[in-house]
Formats: sequence, C-alpha cells, structure tokens
Amino acid sequence: MTSNSAPQLAPAPAAMRAQPWPDHALLDSGGGRKLERYGPYLVVRPEPQCLWAPKLPEPVWREAFAVFEPTDEDEAGRWRFQSAADETWPMAWRDVQFHARFTAFRHLAVFPEHAANWEWIVARLGAARPALKVLNLFGYTGIASLAAAAAGASVTHVDASKRAVAWARDNAALSSLSDAPIRWICEDARKWVARELRRGTRYDAIILDPPKYGRGPAGEAWRLYEDLPDLMAGCAALLSDGASFLILNAYSERLTGLALAHLTAGVLHGRGGHIDWGELTLEEQGGGRAAGLSFFARWSAP
Repeated sequence: MTSNSAPQLAPAPAAMRAQPWPDHALLDSGGGRKLERYGPYLVVRPEPQCLWAPKLPEPVWREAFAVFEPTDEDEAGRWRFQSAADETWPMAWRDVQFHARFTAFRHLAVFPEHAANWEWIVARLGAARPALKVLNLFGYTGIASLAAAAAGASVTHVDASKRAVAWARDNAALSSLSDAPIRWICEDARKWVARELRRGTRYDAIILDPPKYGRGPAGEAWRLYEDLPDLMAGCAALLSDGASFLILNAYSERLTGLALAHLTAGVLHGRGGHIDWGELTLEEQGGGRAAGLSFFARWSAP
C-alpha cells in the first residue's frame, strides 16, 4: 500500500548469515581462501575478505578436489582438479534442485550466501494471500525464481544470457517445476523494465542481483554505478500499490549496504515500510566466523 512517509532505514547494518545446508558448507576460511563443500566436491576458492588464519591444518585443505587459480582481478582463472570432474552435478536447497558446474569465473553456478535471502523470500511469500507476482532481474540459473515459485508465487525470470535462461529452465525441470507459473525471458533488464512500464504491468515483489559489468543479448553494456539508479527508479515504478518487498544485492568493493539502502529509500519515497541493509555472509560450519561476500538492501512494506 502506498504511503505518504519515506521508508525507515534500519539504524545499523545486519549480517544475514547463510547457514550450511546438506549440499553446501563453508568448512574453513582464512589466508585469502575459502574451503567449501559443493555436493560431493571439496573446493578451494580465493576470497580476499578472509584475512584471518584458517582453523583447519593445511593437509585438510590439500584434500580439496578442485582449486581455483585466478589469472586476473576480474574473477577469471582456471580450475586445477585432482582427477576428471563431472561437467555438472545435481545439488539441492530445500525442494529446489539445480545443476552446479565449475565455471571459468571461480563460482559454481550457485551463490550459497544467497540462501539467507531465499529463506526470507520463502517466508514472506508463504505468508502472502493471494499468491504474489514476482520479478527476478539478473536471475542467472534461477534458484531464487524456483524458490519463489515453490512458495506459490507467479514469477517472471529475466536474464541477458540465453545460456543462463536455458540452464534455469533445466533447473526448473530438475525441481519438478516445469509447469509452475514462471515466464523465462532472455532480455536486457533495463529494456524489460521499460517495456513492462509501457504495458502497465505491475509486480508485487522484485529481486535484483546485478553484476558490476555485463552485456545484454544485443551487446548492450551494463555498468553498475552508472546504470543502477535508473533501473531502480524503473523498478520502483513497476511495484504494485500493495507491493510486498524489493531486494537489491550487489557484489562490489566500492559499494556498501548503506549506499544501496539510501538508493532504495530514494526511489521508494512515499511508500513507507522498512529497509534492512548490510552484508550477505556465509557462516562456517560449526558457527562462529562468517565471511562477508556481498551487500544488500531489502525493503518490506508496512
């Protein structure tokens, strides 16, 4: 419901801690690295945020099946394997199943720190009646879209990569959600938002997870700092009068959760509600330490 008041920002940042789940765990961290389990594989990846010393001895780290060796500062590099690796393998979060893969950009087609967001989204959607209409921009391999659909939402999944959209559809089939109300759109996020505004379409919830840099299907350049403010303004205009939430995530060392929160508050002026902000983190198995990996701002309606 629209309001005459500005959204209220949380007075302090929050660390949303993604807990280990059966198919993923952060086993140890430190020395600029993370030791993780992805399904059957033990994996070591670089993580500059982990400035502390590891807890586990080095021989445990050397048992890793795969180690990512970066070749530049833009996430690119190569994997070193102990033996031949599967091209893909199935993993699951709750009832959502998906294929993981060793990519050339140090990730494995899933960002496990987002499990904290998925938990929140599922809880929010599960309490909503009637079912909400959700837009997921930069949806990648679709785990957030599938979690929302499994919770009863009608979802529009948008990504500029045809391969990523096909991958997300495969994950929907793996999750027995091929018949769920999900629209799969390969399009530049800015163009899709502008088109939906012209059509008069409205959404009850929006999820955004934009990269620092990217390309649309027609080669359109995406630059986070230059393009995010206008996109957020468009997303604010797409929200229905009775909208429930908007979540913005960003991976960039030059942004903070507070910056994302102020941007969100500005475009949602007059809607009231509350904005949480801070870091998405992965908690080590056994509790205690957590690695902060990205920033978020999350608006929820009053």
